[in-house]
Amino acid sequence: QVQVVESGGGLVQAGDSLRLSCVAPGSNFGASAVGWFRQAPGKEREFVSAVSRNGGNTVYADSVKGRFTISKDNDKKTVYLQMNSLKPEDTARYYCALFLSFYVGLTYRNPDDYDTWGQGTQVTVSS
Repeated sequence: QVQVVESGGGLVQAGDSLRLSCVAPGSNFGASAVGWFRQAPGKEREFVSAVSRNGGNTVYADSVKGRFTISKDNDKKTVYLQMNSLKPEDTARYYCALFLSFYVGLTYRNPDDYDTWGQGTQVTVSS
């Protein structure tokens, strides 16, 4: 079974930065599109960002556009989410998900498209 492990979360102040990592060592990572989602207490899981299987295309939620950057390193089987200018409303548990994608350049916003999920990493931003 493919394991997905997120790391890099923590408690920071508003305006600070964090870099989340998502590692999937046993996966067919190079053939996988990857997405980041987040869920705050009492709220629905929401899309944050996604990258295509070849790493060439990215997409962001409007709420994080210009502040977050997703990147994919197929050699290291790792996806990064660089989060800058963090806001209290970014506080949530962040999840990484993989989807074996036939299409090399497509990104996926819908969580139902993804079939392998990590356990998440907590990000807390204080004001």
